[in-house]
Amino acid sequence: MKTPLSLLFMLTLIAGETNAQAKSTKNDLEAKKVLDAVSNRFKSYTTVQASFTYKVENAAGKVLSAKSGIILMKGARYKLSFGGQEIFCDGSTVWNYDKAANEVTINTLGASAGMITPQKLFSNFYDKDFFYLLIGEKKVRTRLMQEIQLTPVDKSKNFHTVYLLIDKHAKTMYATKVMENAGNRYSYTVNTLKTNMPASDALFVFDKAKFPGVTIEDLR
Repeated sequence: MKTPLSLLFMLTLIAGETNAQAKSTKNDLEAKKVLDAVSNRFKSYTTVQASFTYKVENAAGKVLSAKSGIILMKGARYKLSFGGQEIFCDGSTVWNYDKAANEVTINTLGASAGMITPQKLFSNFYDKDFFYLLIGEKKVRTRLMQEIQLTPVDKSKNFHTVYLLIDKHAKTMYATKVMENAGNRYSYTVNTLKTNMPASDALFVFDKAKFPGVTIEDLR
């Protein structure tokens, strides 16, 4: 399964974890403190479940599409439902189920360079690929947010800026906006966040008995 840029940033939004290191004078130590606090808070949870909204706008601000999804994470395991797909991962195997086609593709975790999990992504992503800067605070309704600007180290990327909104008091990610070079904007907003909920390991395994007639493509 190839993970698109949009899904990659969705995972960043939901988990809100980074292990960023200040390797450049362009990085902001205050931003690092904020990101580290979010990371530490996330690591303290046994499980995280979040619902989110994904929106695409053009350069003029017109909404081109809007979708919703939900993710559940437990250690190295996760289950993601988004845009007609359900992705299951038990920590070693990944099942990508396409609802419209009633087809599931099976891969070994890490077998493909395009396979990204929240755990892999947030352990070494920002420190390699972005410069980060705390640009200020603002209120969203009654919540005080800290805004962080990310710019890619690799200027050949098809986006130029990412904005993160972090709840200052809760130390959790609230929203992410990705600014494409072509003008489109991709944003994710967390609607609900629940932590330390009981979650059976079986939830993270694809059970073909629950999907009658499913076509299986095993790429392991």
